[in-house]
Amino acid sequence: MRASTIRLFARLWLMILLACAGPLHAQGPRAENMDRGSAELVAESAAAPGGEANVAIRFEPLPGWHGYWTNPGDAGRGLTLEWQLPAGWSAGEPQFPVPQRLTIAGLMNHVFEGEHAVLVPIDVPASAEPGRGYPIAVYGEWLTCSDTLCVPQWATLRGEIRVAADTGEADPRFAQWRASIPPQLDSDGRFELTASTLRLAIPVPASMALQDPHVFVETLKLVDYAAPQVFRRTGDWLVAEIPLKGGAEPEAIGGILALGDGNGVRFVARPGEVPGGGELIAGVASDAPPLWTLLLGALAGGLLLNIMPCVFPILSIKALSLARAGESQAQARREGLAYTAGVVLACVALGAAMLALRAAGEQVGWAFQLQSPGVVVFLLLLAVGITANFAGVFELPSLSMTRSGEPASAFSTGLLAAFVATPCTGPFMAAALGAALLLPPIPALVLFAALGLGLALPFLLIGLVPALRSMLPKPGAWMAKFRKAMAIPMGLTALALVWLTARLGGQGFALFALVVVAGIVIALLVVGRLQRAGKLAWPAFGLIAAPFLLFGAFALPSSYQVPEESSAESIHQPQTFSEASLAEARASGRPVFLWFTADWCVTCKVNESVAIEREATKDAFEEAGVISMVGDWTRPDPAITAFLNQQGAAGVPLYLWYEPGQEGEQLPQVLTAEMLIEKARR
Repeated sequence: MRASTIRLFARLWLMILLACAGPLHAQGPRAENMDRGSAELVAESAAAPGGEANVAIRFEPLPGWHGYWTNPGDAGRGLTLEWQLPAGWSAGEPQFPVPQRLTIAGLMNHVFEGEHAVLVPIDVPASAEPGRGYPIAVYGEWLTCSDTLCVPQWATLRGEIRVAADTGEADPRFAQWRASIPPQLDSDGRFELTASTLRLAIPVPASMALQDPHVFVETLKLVDYAAPQVFRRTGDWLVAEIPLKGGAEPEAIGGILALGDGNGVRFVARPGEVPGGGELIAGVASDAPPLWTLLLGALAGGLLLNIMPCVFPILSIKALSLARAGESQAQARREGLAYTAGVVLACVALGAAMLALRAAGEQVGWAFQLQSPGVVVFLLLLAVGITANFAGVFELPSLSMTRSGEPASAFSTGLLAAFVATPCTGPFMAAALGAALLLPPIPALVLFAALGLGLALPFLLIGLVPALRSMLPKPGAWMAKFRKAMAIPMGLTALALVWLTARLGGQGFALFALVVVAGIVIALLVVGRLQRAGKLAWPAFGLIAAPFLLFGAFALPSSYQVPEESSAESIHQPQTFSEASLAEARASGRPVFLWFTADWCVTCKVNESVAIEREATKDAFEEAGVISMVGDWTRPDPAITAFLNQQGAAGVPLYLWYEPGQEGEQLPQVLTAEMLIEKARR
């Protein structure tokens, strides 16, 4: 029998046992049973007459065992207390630390592992006599469990509270215990019950960090404890959506909002209007597509990247890979698998880096690497080196794009292809990459791997399917000419990177980058001459290139300057995006066209050329009174990144159309002028 099945039967048996446990204890003598840990009743200090005494019930279960919160979750049992106090004394509500989540056999439990304390305030009447010690006692029943066994515990815990005008020195342990109790929010929250969901609005300042939010609902049997919770921010409201489980309609809902790392706040929510919309910050929205459709979207998006404009600069590398694939079946298979491994590894690495930066609090999105001037300079040097290699200036055996039978070359080509080919999102990719920002790490990385597999799929199929390889031209002398011809698009790629370098770091930065490029070209020319003479070449490359690289290491950072000008001028004279300007434009009662672009996004620039920056589009927009607005994401911009996340987009391009009084409609990522004109003339 599977372990999970055994644990499930153990939980079912526990529920039957608990149904009988309460009456049995009530009828029998209250003997102590604490064989799975210990408990004690501790007073913090002396109390003044008419004041308040604080006591703690300290629990310490054995290692590997745990206790339960007041709402234990799907199984377990909460703590029950019966106080025995002097006449006129009264006990307040117990205050618990933030519980932990423990899922066993699909059952979610709210537990405490290790030592923990429950604080209880005791009201002391004004008639209490100073200098006297008053005995107090509490009878408690609780449950202590391991992953496979639960044992009911009960005991009468006794203590004493001294009454004095001077309360004296407090028990030092209370400082730590009190710090673990989540504070109560000053303002009430709101809640709404839909047919299937509890919607909670908790007043949390927008500046408060939320590492791993989770709501522990105090009301029993109201929500599905194990179901994923969705969180959105709307100003100073945190809106949580939790699937319902029961049919209760409470007048108020209390609970604890866990913020991560054991921190949290207590809240009380009352019926009221809960804000809609907002930025999705945790969980997957109920209307999000299932994972298998996201995987298909990532696969299709990666496949379509092979024909997207942002991939054209590296088509030369892929074309030469195709040419080599026809030489032999074993070689083609090795080449296809090695190329695929390089592409998938690069996509997963980029995705992991993005998720790690976001987890660290950085506002980054897909293609974040091209917002770094240093990365762009590296790509520039790489593009110049590949151009020189294609042109026959030198040979680099380990990375040569035309040598046969070298999986290392195909693997390196795959790494480079993915690194350069994924700055823009294409059709089908947007939803998948947007969801990857919200999924747990493992499913998110699987999506990035599916994207890489889609990008590499044509070459993988050619490597594995002989019928496809037979359609390719046979290797021959034409390959040398083809290789040199392919130096042209790679050279154009290098020129585009020079322009992007100037856009990111300024003209002085780009000029110093060109000095480094010139040094690298000189070094490669010397290497090629030595290679043709049959001499040792690469030490000479190091001697020549080193001074230029050292110059760049010092000169480039000092010359970096963010250009004042934004993206290229538009015939629409668009406004610059901000949340405030967008709200003002939407309040004007006119249609709004908002687009997000970047100088390194070739798809963005193609769309702007063929659809946005057209006289016909401009005339239609002017006739309809359309307000144009653009967000330039060429350089890191936390406000734009946050807005992209709110729209479920991991990168650019993103196009939004706002009709007066309506929410934004996302337009396709491949635009036509006719599409925009039709929108304007509705």
